[in-house]
Amino acid sequence: MTNAFRATVDGSRSFELDAEEARRLDLVPAGSGEWHLLEDHHSSRIRILASRPGEKYYRIGVNNRIFDVRLADDLDLQIDRMGFELQSAQRVSRIEAPMPGLILSVQVSEGDRVSEGDPLLVLEAMKMENAILAPADGVIGHVAVREGDAVEKKAVLVEFE
Repeated sequence: MTNAFRATVDGSRSFELDAEEARRLDLVPAGSGEWHLLEDHHSSRIRILASRPGEKYYRIGVNNRIFDVRLADDLDLQIDRMGFELQSAQRVSRIEAPMPGLILSVQVSEGDRVSEGDPLLVLEAMKMENAILAPADGVIGHVAVREGDAVEKKAVLVEFE
């Protein structure tokens, strides 16, 4: 893992930043939800206006301009490279573990109706908590795991009706 992340701004522009580049940023807290960024001798005021951390979504104000930002961490980038983002375009009958890990929580039960993007469960892998989200609208047919279960890669986690 490279400890990189990608920020997609307003759904169209994206950039990647690795851990070393992030450490070099001169970012100073300036109060609740506010920071000052100094880059190339230019100062910017950054404010978090809204956030949905589980979805890695943030609406930020930078010098009185507003941006919608979605973050992808190193694991998200790896999953994208493996092609898992294509699952949402297909009819999905079940969700499998993308890697070995530990089930920290299960948010759904059999018979629950879910929408695309709803959290189904949280899988801890490589010391990171990963929300497993519904790839499409559907009804939960079977939940194959419980909180505290250890799972292997490709283990069935949830089946849809």
